[in-house]
Amino acid sequence: MHEPVIEGVTAGWEGRRFSLRPGRQTIGRGNGNDIVIGDVSVSSTHAWIMNQQGHYVVMNTLSTNGTFVNNKRVHEAIIKHGDRLRFGQVEFVFLTKEPGKRVHVSLAWLGLGLAVLAGLIALAWWRL
Repeated sequence: MHEPVIEGVTAGWEGRRFSLRPGRQTIGRGNGNDIVIGDVSVSSTHAWIMNQQGHYVVMNTLSTNGTFVNNKRVHEAIIKHGDRLRFGQVEFVFLTKEPGKRVHVSLAWLGLGLAVLAGLIALAWWRL
């Protein structure tokens, strides 16, 4: 995955992905939005998602039913990988990398760390 995405988790939206590009994107029920969510609980111009200096920020634009990050109503919030975003009653997850990527990297670093530790123990034993 090269661009961050929001991926639907609400029934009827499961797996539906919207790519997030640099700059500001509008979210709402109206057809003029960058991300159109055709649900009656979503306002015509509901929210913005912006890339600000490498961080993604979601901002509510005075919607009727609110914008939520991890079930907390927000006006503006920095979002990170795995955060749950809800616009009205439609929920998404914010993804910046494919699932499992971090685990493989962490295990590789763990393996390297264990190898270095084993080498240091062997060197200490040899010096005794």
